This record gives sequence, C-alpha cells and structure tokens, in this order.
Amino acid sequence: MKKALLIVNLGTPNKPTYFSVFRYLRQFLMDGRVFDINPILRFFLVNFVICPKRSFSSSKLYKQVWDDTTGSPLLHNTEQLADKLSKKLKEYDVHYAMRYQNPSIENEIDKILLKNPDEITVLPLFPHYASATTGSVFEEISRIMSKKWVVPKINFISQFYDNERFIEAWLEKASKFDLNDFDKIIFSYHGIPISHVDNVYPNSLCSDHDCEKQITEANKFCYKATTYETTKIIADKLNITSDKYIVSYQSRLFGKWLTPFTDEVLKSFAKDGHENVLIFSPAFTADCLETIIELGDEYKELFEENGGKNLDYVRSLNYSDLWVDAIIDIIK
Repeated sequence: MKKALLIVNLGTPNKPTYFSVFRYLRQFLMDGRVFDINPILRFFLVNFVICPKRSFSSSKLYKQVWDDTTGSPLLHNTEQLADKLSKKLKEYDVHYAMRYQNPSIENEIDKILLKNPDEITVLPLFPHYASATTGSVFEEISRIMSKKWVVPKINFISQFYDNERFIEAWLEKASKFDLNDFDKIIFSYHGIPISHVDNVYPNSLCSDHDCEKQITEANKFCYKATTYETTKIIADKLNITSDKYIVSYQSRLFGKWLTPFTDEVLKSFAKDGHENVLIFSPAFTADCLETIIELGDEYKELFEENGGKNLDYVRSLNYSDLWVDAIIDIIK
C-alpha cells in the first residue's frame, strides 16, 4: 500500500511584519472553532478591532524570535521534524502543513494526492484534543477532501496525551534539570474558553465532572481532563509530589477561560517566597512564541518583578529523536 503522513501544526505568519501577522491573525480568529461567537460580530471584531491592534504588538514579538536563515521557529521545528520522520518512515510519503497560513493543508493534500496513495494518516501535533486545534484541522481536512473526486482512506489521530513514548520524550527534556533545585513546578498548558470544554458534555458542564482527578468515559475528550492526566503521568514518572506542582493555563485572549492562569500563579508563588520555579509546557510540541517569548521572557520578567529569583522552562520536543520515535509509535 502507498501511504502518506501529514503532520499539522497551528501556524505562523509568513514574515514578522505587520501585514503578514495581520493575515495570520485574521485567518486564525475568523475560524468559528477558535472564536465561537456570532459570525457577523466576529467579522467586525477580528477585522476592525482585534487584528489592527494586536498585529502591531505581535509583529514586534515575532521579530524577536525570527531567524534570518530559518525564519519562524515553529515552522523550522516542524520542517525538521518532518525531515527526520521521512528518513525513518521509508514506507510513508511525509508532508507537513500549518492550519493557518503556509504551507497550507490544502496545498499539501494536493501534493499527496498527485502520488495516488491508498491511505493518508493525518496527525495534528496537539497532544490533547480541543475543538479549536484538532477539531479545526479535522474540519479543514473534511472540507478539502469533500471536493475531491477520489478520496483514499483517511486515518485521523485526535489525541495522544498519554502515549508512553510521548511521555518519554518529555522525560528526556526534563532530565536536563535537577528538579530538586526548584521550589515549585508549573505545568502550563495553552488556555481555552470554558465554553469549549463545557461543549464536550451533552447534558452537563465540565465542572460537574472529576476532570482534575481521572479520565472517564465521559471526559476522555475533555481538554482539561487530558491536560491533568498528562501532568499526573509526567509527575509520577519524575517522582514530583502533588504539593510541589500545579496545573495552569496560559495565553488567554478574552472571556472566561480555564483557570488558574499561569501568570497569576507565578505572581502568587513569588509573593509567597518561592524563589525558584520550573515550567513544563506539554501542550506545545514545538517551541514557538508562547514558549520562547511568553514563558522565557515575559513570565520570567513578571516573576522577578514580584520577588522571584529564577524562572526556567523545559524546552519543547521540537524534533528530538525520542519525539520522532513517539510519532512513529502513535501512527502505527
């Protein structure tokens, strides 16, 4: 059988310029799975309020992480990951795409179909299912394939938060730190609106379930539940006691989002005299603006301003050998 693998990451501007960032933010925020409000109101807010304002500040941040040779760190890390996978997965035609901007999912699907594969495996690089990430990729794949005359078998992988090799890849990253040197450890995940996790449950709310305690048949696709489960697995493997770590959520935009917020946790830790803190970010499989700038710069400055001394973060998986092996295990 002729097989293809398409790995998909979130997206990045083509350039660290105002107009390029504007286009990226507009495509991202116009997605109804990301910004789920009235479409007319969303169009007005995104095009005339949010993007014009945020594109200025965001373009400055992108310039800080942009490399003259490799460009966007997220794109570079994903490209290198695909290259390593291609060398190890000889039986697969390996491609990578971004949900927003380039390389687009549609263009990569067209390239794959030119080779007439029997099946395509799609792996969104998001360990924990969320409608705004994995769900959005599925919707885009469905939209594209629904227009094709020939549709091969599609294998879509929705989450892998507890995959043993995925966990091992994070343990390897953690091995570069002496955990005894830190007073507290934060497991920081990308935030999502509370309404997004509530929508997982047909007849109840996320708060009605024990999402912080265990995975059940009801909450197995709840983003909050799976982030807590990943945390517990990693903490257990590293012998981190429950009183030493906390789960929090970063990068909130607006409205009611999952709490506690990472920046507020850091403030409280610093004010309580916890001088040395380490952050894990298991939802981010590749370093990007949210890890390099938000965790590495902005939160570090915030922590120190409130009395903390040392804030460090565990680097993302990027294209480590164990992460490559984990993906092979996940798709097989």
